[in-house]
Amino acid sequence: MSKKTDSNSYTILFAIGMVLVVGTLLAFFASSLKPTIDENKRIEKQQNILYAMGVNDNDESSAIFVSKQKVAEEFSKYIKKQIVIQGGKVSDDNKAYLIDVKKEQTLAKEGKQRRFPLFIGEKEGQTFYIAPIRGKGLWDAIWGYVAMNKDMVVQGAYFDHKGETAGLGANIKLRFFMDDFIGENLKKDGVFKGITISKSNNDPTNLDKTDNEVDAIAGATITGDGVSAMIKSELRNYVPYFKTLK
Repeated sequence: MSKKTDSNSYTILFAIGMVLVVGTLLAFFASSLKPTIDENKRIEKQQNILYAMGVNDNDESSAIFVSKQKVAEEFSKYIKKQIVIQGGKVSDDNKAYLIDVKKEQTLAKEGKQRRFPLFIGEKEGQTFYIAPIRGKGLWDAIWGYVAMNKDMVVQGAYFDHKGETAGLGANIKLRFFMDDFIGENLKKDGVFKGITISKSNNDPTNLDKTDNEVDAIAGATITGDGVSAMIKSELRNYVPYFKTLK
């Protein structure tokens, strides 16, 4: 005589039961962890924005964020205003830093009006305009924050990635690369040009800040091209706003 547990119906019911139990547990953990995940995202975004405008704990060579313990206080201290640009209109929004750039890019592809957040900071008498950007590297997403002055001259930058090659494309988040952008002009003769990550750049120490180029990372051509495209396609959208600052 066969056991009930040997039947196909028992196997199916058992599998359904396990799916329900596992699904319930996963939903519970996702719900309970959501506040922690959201808080970590807030901290990371605030750290990135502050880093780009030069508020960080860098040593001579390493990129070091403001600590988690003081990032909220520093963000309130240095970021004086947050705005959202949408359809040519500008509005204040003190939660603009929480806008998901990836989702906004998807909306734009669907023909909907995208929101462009911009963070206005002040440090040592200087005003910074920090914009979030996102693009595609060799393997996956790349993103960053670029701090500019009113003339769209770069004052600082932070880049990161999801899955670029270690020691090659992943180096976009290292000091030697990010610091090269400081002082670079995003415009040429008053026209927006962006910045190209160039393998043929004849300025390895990056003394020429008017050529719209920075030196490429050896062995990371596609990642560098992704950074170039990201800067050009994303920051171009802020040009109309900067024209109003004149």
